[in-house]
Amino acid sequence: MNAPIMTLEQIRVTGIAALMQALGPEGMIRFLQQFETGSGDYSTQRHQWLDSLTIDQVIEKHRQSKKPTHPE
Repeated sequence: MNAPIMTLEQIRVTGIAALMQALGPEGMIRFLQQFETGSGDYSTQRHQWLDSLTIDQVIEKHRQSKKPTHPE
């Protein structure tokens, strides 16, 4: 079998699509959660990240993260 070489991003997107098709949204999430146990103290880290920001700054950062990174 001569499958094309895929980038890591292509593998991730294709894999998630396959999981979604096979398991549905809830099943896909539950499957992925098995491998994402996390670490650290999220509440403490969240305060370190956000306590110095105003709500307007948080909203602006969110808006900036939603902008396309390349022109269409």
